[in-house]
Amino acid sequence: KHHCDSVLDYLADPCDDWFGDTQGTLMPHAEIKYTQELALDTMAILAEIEQIILRHDPASGACKGRAYPCSESHHPHFHLNILMLEKPHRDASFTAGLMKDVEEAVKAHIHQSCYFSFGLDYSGAFYVTNEHRVPD
Repeated sequence: KHHCDSVLDYLADPCDDWFGDTQGTLMPHAEIKYTQELALDTMAILAEIEQIILRHDPASGACKGRAYPCSESHHPHFHLNILMLEKPHRDASFTAGLMKDVEEAVKAHIHQSCYFSFGLDYSGAFYVTNEHRVPD
């Protein structure tokens, strides 16, 4: 279990296992927003995104995924955003490789023409991630 004096120590750590989170379950997050006319299996897409992230970074942990269909829109489109914590090993090369693999895998699930947007963002020192537990 880590003991931290500052949030910056947390960001410099190569693993996502603070707060007793040895499985890295606090991050990352994946959020899909898409127009309703796209026939998608979003649960399969989110599961594959998680597996790709784990292949690139086994310490990243479970990817919390959400999908939001939009009933009112202008032009069919798919938007994916992945949020991860800044870590020293998540450099430009890591990011480019992860983005390439995720984009290819996600597009294989989309069987209709549409606009496609994808962002991978890193949270810095002013992002809180922990677990809220309610006693039984």
